[in-house]
Amino acid sequence: MDRGMVGSARGRLNVAVRRDGSSAIVTPVGELDHHTADVLREPLEAAIADGGVHVVLDCSRLDFCDSTGLNVLLGARLQAEAGGGGIHLAAMQPVVARVFEITGAEAVFTVHETLDAALAGLAG
Repeated sequence: MDRGMVGSARGRLNVAVRRDGSSAIVTPVGELDHHTADVLREPLEAAIADGGVHVVLDCSRLDFCDSTGLNVLLGARLQAEAGGGGIHLAAMQPVVARVFEITGAEAVFTVHETLDAALAGLAG
């Protein structure tokens, strides 16, 4: 697995990307909002363009997500699906899961309880 740190917006969001077979695992750490959305958008788009058939977003360390962050994920989902893949969400914190529940966005993503469950589901 190769790992890379992609940067941060004033320390409020860091994003790590690594490969696991044909999947890209993207791990945002911090707050995803209007000011930090590009910090996640760029590595997500790169992972999809790099042949990430499936992108797993490990949300275990994502502390906050607003509508701008949600739009980044929805846009990435469309890009991934256009290439025959998808975006899978794993290990969402309750405050982040609530945003997806309220907006109905949980219905358009494959959501997994844990990162391991997401990877096992993609492998099998």
